[in-house]
Amino acid sequence: MYKSWWKILGAVLVVFTTIFGFLGDVPMLPILYESIRNLYFHVPMWFSMIVLFSVSVFHSIKYLSSGHADNDIKAVESVNTGIIFGILGIVTGAIWAKFTWGQAWSFDVKQNFAAIALLLYFAYLVLRNAIDEEQKRAKISAIYNIFAFPMMVVLLFVLPRLSDSLHPGNGGNPGFNSYDLDSRMRMIFYPACIGWILVGYWIYTLLYRTRILEQKRNNSL
Repeated sequence: MYKSWWKILGAVLVVFTTIFGFLGDVPMLPILYESIRNLYFHVPMWFSMIVLFSVSVFHSIKYLSSGHADNDIKAVESVNTGIIFGILGIVTGAIWAKFTWGQAWSFDVKQNFAAIALLLYFAYLVLRNAIDEEQKRAKISAIYNIFAFPMMVVLLFVLPRLSDSLHPGNGGNPGFNSYDLDSRMRMIFYPACIGWILVGYWIYTLLYRTRILEQKRNNSL
């Protein structure tokens, strides 16, 4: 049980923030109004994705230095999990945009770059599937992953700030810290980020363990 405390904590935080995210009080800000509740879901999805991609590039570096196939499996499974959260981030963002900007996809610079960043990791999976030889696949995909991560950071955090954008915190728009996000929202938002990151990491470990079991089964046949 003591080894699973972080899993329990993640599950509790996600349940807590989901319930109070829908039922708790929020400030009635112009344009946003009740849609500001999406802050509890949209932003944690991106934070979780970034953490999982960070885990992936860490294991890619370890693979290149050690050559252990185990690190390659961890790298690809953390990317698989990160892509799930990236898709959820885009979907929740599109829902939010529908209510605040008038359309789900307005080709805002932040939306476009977020989609391109996610496509970088879809390309990573395509690259892996295109190479049959195991060690060659692991090495080339590890190198690609190491270069994809800083490109993703630039696409999400640097380029949007250099252009006009409807997105908060980009293109001259103030971030949410500049709005009246009182303690009621902070008490839910921060636990939501921690909870979803922990749950995302938990999903990654499950995918990794599943892949290891599949390999053991295939080797025993």
